[in-house]
Amino acid sequence: MSNRKGVNNSLSFDYIVVGSGPAGAVIAKTLADNKRSSILLLEAGENKDRDIPIRNSAFALELEEEFFPNYFWQGEGVPQQNLDGRSFEWTTGRLSGGGSSINGEQYVRPTAAVLREWERLNGPLWSPRRALQRFKRLEKYNGKTNNRNAHGYHGKINIRQAPANPTRMADKLTSAIERATGFTRILDYNDPKTPMGPFTRWQLYQQPDGRRESSSTAFLRSGIASSAMIGSGDRKLRIFYKTTLLRVLFSGKRAVGAEFLKEGRRVIAYAKKKVILSAGINSPQLLMLSGIGPAADLKKAGIRVIFDNPNVGKRLRNHTLNFATFTTNPEDRPLPRSDPDALYTGGAFLPDPTPGENPARRGVQLIGLGSEDSLTLAILYLRPKSRGSIRIQSKDPLQIVLANEGFLDDPRDLETIKLIYRTYILDIASELSAIDGAYRLISPTIETIHDDAKLEEFIKQTFEHNHHQQGFLRMAPFSKGGVTDSRGRVHGVSNLIVADASLVPFTVDGNTSASAYLIGYTIAKQIRDHKVRSPSPKKRLNKRVTEREQE
Repeated sequence: MSNRKGVNNSLSFDYIVVGSGPAGAVIAKTLADNKRSSILLLEAGENKDRDIPIRNSAFALELEEEFFPNYFWQGEGVPQQNLDGRSFEWTTGRLSGGGSSINGEQYVRPTAAVLREWERLNGPLWSPRRALQRFKRLEKYNGKTNNRNAHGYHGKINIRQAPANPTRMADKLTSAIERATGFTRILDYNDPKTPMGPFTRWQLYQQPDGRRESSSTAFLRSGIASSAMIGSGDRKLRIFYKTTLLRVLFSGKRAVGAEFLKEGRRVIAYAKKKVILSAGINSPQLLMLSGIGPAADLKKAGIRVIFDNPNVGKRLRNHTLNFATFTTNPEDRPLPRSDPDALYTGGAFLPDPTPGENPARRGVQLIGLGSEDSLTLAILYLRPKSRGSIRIQSKDPLQIVLANEGFLDDPRDLETIKLIYRTYILDIASELSAIDGAYRLISPTIETIHDDAKLEEFIKQTFEHNHHQQGFLRMAPFSKGGVTDSRGRVHGVSNLIVADASLVPFTVDGNTSASAYLIGYTIAKQIRDHKVRSPSPKKRLNKRVTEREQE
């Protein structure tokens, strides 16, 4: 095996995992648990679990708005033509835990309706029944439910239902949604029997004392990995922080390793079994830099094509995000004084109000965001028709991709959002005011909602960005727009896997982090429990990865 100048070629592991977010951390820990396999986990950021803004859940909403450079990748998507040319951040967490260390902490599983679609496309591995079993193995639930069989109580991920005693503001909002929609109040929206309705308690990625629970604190904590970034309990796990993947290395069409920058130094590590990408929104760029993607784009960027797959970076989806704001009663608090980590003031999951849509299926998510003088409803449309794309600009691994999220490209999305305001928001406003006259809708005004042109302008001007990107490396047969098969194996090559929310084949009906955990754990179990005969490590490591193969 040859050494290129300035490159350290001495590292060899069974598996190389890229990214420590919800999927990557689960995969690294699951593979390391068999005590025989060696795993290298690469993370571009540092471990910030002890930093107050990361540890303290009270900072969760501020983190999502400020995008501090010490915790986030810094980037911006392309201007959105249907939103008056506005552009939005293109970012995720750049630290141990990835997006799970900086998100809004909402734990929302995909419903059985979504999982049945996954199952029809990708087989029984993704059935609602199997997904529920895996969620139960992953979670350590701390809350109330009418169905104890819907949750797990001994997993690694702490889930706290909060607050235990909701405020009057949350209770009034929930009552208004009940009256306005006809859906009765529910206790547990992750119970498959009660996926829709208003509620006062969110389920949060939090430890029992309210501190943030991330994939880092759950799966890379003391007892699993030591402070020296080495696996504990005989696990053959090593973690490289401050390490940015440049590309996956191939011998022919077999993935054999990874080239990366570790604290400014270029390093190569070899994978005797598999390379696994769990880098979220960065996964498509890493695939394209490695030679897998639309051939014309790769050639234009000067990248040698390993496999021509025009599906890479296509079908990008994101939920829409809009708002409605109310005045409040100054006597009502948004959160209990004893529990500021509860974060949210009630919420609801409701069907798409469009005539002809399935009334028994989630289509809208409402999130109560209370303050001392206002109550804002965040409005997420969960089944958008618009699709975006991710394109590479050059073979420079540090140049950001062209991410076009395509918001409102399909005019049906705008029509649905307008209908959400004209049905749900108007009716909720009326019922809330009837419960307490201090609650009045002030943004948008009722006059604006009734005026089509004004409402469209309001929606576009106040439209915000959700970090629920999904589907751009679709898990599906190649002929159906797929980039990976049902086990995350990348089409056209061997020993390369993708496992994160980029695989989502049909849009999830809630926050995406729970789906990322599910995808990571499912694929990790398939890798660990299914033995595949491989060439001997010595034979493979002696294969020369030449400059010609990589350029």
